[in-house]
Amino acid sequence: MAVFAATVLRSFSGFGFALVAVPVLALFMPPVEVVVLSSAMAFTLSLLTVRSFSSVISLGEIKPLLLMSAAGTVLGVFILKLIPAELFQLCVGVAVLIACMGLMASGTPVSLHVRGLSWLAGLLSGLMNGALAIPGPPIIIYAMLTELDPIRSRALLMAFFLASSAFALIAYAVAGVIELQSVKYYLLSMPALVGGDWLGSRLFDRYGRSLYRKVALLALAALGVSITLRALL
Repeated sequence: MAVFAATVLRSFSGFGFALVAVPVLALFMPPVEVVVLSSAMAFTLSLLTVRSFSSVISLGEIKPLLLMSAAGTVLGVFILKLIPAELFQLCVGVAVLIACMGLMASGTPVSLHVRGLSWLAGLLSGLMNGALAIPGPPIIIYAMLTELDPIRSRALLMAFFLASSAFALIAYAVAGVIELQSVKYYLLSMPALVGGDWLGSRLFDRYGRSLYRKVALLALAALGVSITLRALL
């Protein structure tokens, strides 16, 4: 159910898969298994939806984001091996809250292009990608601040997450942290990924322009508070 809900949110908003799936999975699985499984599912979901964003935005347009994300992901993988389970959950919760507060503070999206902003967003997303399998918060805030059109904002996020999930899987394979158990859970998740993507895409086509930002903020706030409290109590 968590994977299905995460997929619906991601297909609707362009982000949110790891923000929903990782905190829930982290309650039942070791951190390393969680991030490997989440990255594999996110990559598969990106391949399923590539046609919906490839005609809107290209990977070339977000080259600085991708370059810094790749570097940050490698550093994040090494950080992952040092994080205890309790701290892992707390970091996830705090990351979600930061993303939510950033979106609230940004208000109405504006065309903000500050020198070096894309490089910083890419690096921070990469660090969180490798360590937590949650590259979302920095890049979500970046997209909301720089793209006025919800369709382009959603496409930018989808293109970025396709690349970042591929970076993460390569880094995990090199680090030797991919286990057979993760492959088993991945195969079991396929029906939820396909069904959730279909529903989320249909909801965006119908309600995306009017509810895009509201849905994102509500999901981030509820999830951030929930997982942070669980980690602290």
